[in-house]
Amino acid sequence: MLAINPDECIDCGVCEPECPVDAIKPESEDLAKWLEVNREYSAKWPNITVKKPHDPAAENHKAEEGKFDKYFSENPGQ
Repeated sequence: MLAINPDECIDCGVCEPECPVDAIKPESEDLAKWLEVNREYSAKWPNITVKKPHDPAAENHKAEEGKFDKYFSENPGQ
């Protein structure tokens, strides 16, 4: 999971095609929970400075429901 600071996002859309599971949603959807998660963890987690390939195992979870509650960790990834 990546966290994008909603106060710094300029809605340019560059991140949308990079998202492998269509997790980026238009503002018209109910996003209050996700705005707070992104605001909190974009401040806590380090900025990404090097592009890495996404985990191929992510494909196995693409359509899975409840991933956040099941797998989320407050610790940043590698």
